[in-house]
Amino acid sequence: MSFKVTVIGAGSVGFTKTLISDLLKVPEFIDCEFALTDINPHNLDMVRQIIETIVSVNKLPAKVTATTNRREAITGARYIMSCVRVGGLEAFATDISIPLKYGVDQCVGDTICAGGILYGQRNIPVILDFCKDIREVAEPGALFLNYANPMAMNTWAAEMYGGVNVVGLCHGVQHGAHQIAQVLGVDDSELDYVCSGINHQTWYIDIRAKGRKIESDELIAAFEAHPVYSKQEKVRIDVLKRFGVYSTESNGHLSEYLPWYRKRPEEIDRWIDMSDWIHGETGGYLRYSTERRNWFETDFPVFKEQANKPLSQHKRTSEHASYIIEAMETGRAYRGHFNRRNNGIITNLPDDAIIEGPGYVDRFGINMIEGITLPTACAATCSVSVSVQRLSVEAAMTGNIDTLKLAVLHDPLVGAICTPDEVWAMVDEMVVAQAQWLPQYADAVPAARERMAKSTVKTRDWDGAARKRVRSVEELREMSGAHH
Repeated sequence: MSFKVTVIGAGSVGFTKTLISDLLKVPEFIDCEFALTDINPHNLDMVRQIIETIVSVNKLPAKVTATTNRREAITGARYIMSCVRVGGLEAFATDISIPLKYGVDQCVGDTICAGGILYGQRNIPVILDFCKDIREVAEPGALFLNYANPMAMNTWAAEMYGGVNVVGLCHGVQHGAHQIAQVLGVDDSELDYVCSGINHQTWYIDIRAKGRKIESDELIAAFEAHPVYSKQEKVRIDVLKRFGVYSTESNGHLSEYLPWYRKRPEEIDRWIDMSDWIHGETGGYLRYSTERRNWFETDFPVFKEQANKPLSQHKRTSEHASYIIEAMETGRAYRGHFNRRNNGIITNLPDDAIIEGPGYVDRFGINMIEGITLPTACAATCSVSVSVQRLSVEAAMTGNIDTLKLAVLHDPLVGAICTPDEVWAMVDEMVVAQAQWLPQYADAVPAARERMAKSTVKTRDWDGAARKRVRSVEELREMSGAHH
């Protein structure tokens, strides 16, 4: 069989290589067309060389194209994947540094919290441009597979306003399940589970190891006894103790979605681990990404060398995309966890929410398991985030800066730290700093700039507050462009 798969943001070289290598492991897909598109021609050329090498070395009939013309790449495609970051590291730096001035300490800042909300404002207009192209020039009924964060907001906008068939995909569920298998001393294949919630706040509500149901007390004891996770995952373990279920998200991620663990500078050190950025380092992902901003240059020779090896030596990863496409094209059923509009799938979350939960894929498409009820505490936590996401999507669609401020005001961590006046000042500053990526707020920027000039809101000495939680304060200041 032959059809066209498009990757938008293909300049994410390593991830694109993984996605296409996984697809080429499916025997029926070796003569498909893979269309790569990115706004960065240099990165695009590198990934083109890598994919063409894989195809050539393995003597496959697959066709590879690369273009900066997105609409051309989407034309005739049956499957379109997105892994874009609008604004790149320049915008990301202000997602972290400006909130930090107001006391909002984020580890990642790409889902909710102040950084994730502004990230969504940048992404949603671009996502809707993708959807317009998909409606107009892709195959009728084409599937849009969104890998880009903020997952729920992007998928929400595409589903409600984009007019396309969309699914959001993330690998947090698989990673968390691997941890659970490790602490229980079983292989990944011996673990079965139901995980449900919203993206990055998904909960393992039923766990079976070798067919035996694992209760919360046993899981708590297993994590507390683990020599590594007991130190790295303090927030997750504390939430497990209080909620009775384990979260998919890393210590650093989970800590910024909740109002309890990063609210006072002197308390944060209790809950984080500095052995790796993902365990809670202030601005950790920004630092990691910035240090590796040119990783593709140094890793390109490695990727090229790997591309020269037979595909038989490539182990198919757990990324959902290839399995979904395989199931839809061949009928070989696949079970995974997907982001879709709720509509009763989770009984105690709003119908309009984008939820993440278990489903099956076959020739009839993606079929979600319905009627799941979350533990009450999990539903309460998710519901707060859903309200923030709903307001954020509305703000992105209307360009109403007051709606945007209300979204940030209702964020759990921001609300635990900032007064309303501080939120209003912080959002003004972020919108002005990111104006070039926020076309929908163009009319609001001049007034926001005037308010900034007259503002009496005092910011905080984040340099001192964050000193223990960043590996290089000077580097963070430099990459963020922050000033005192």
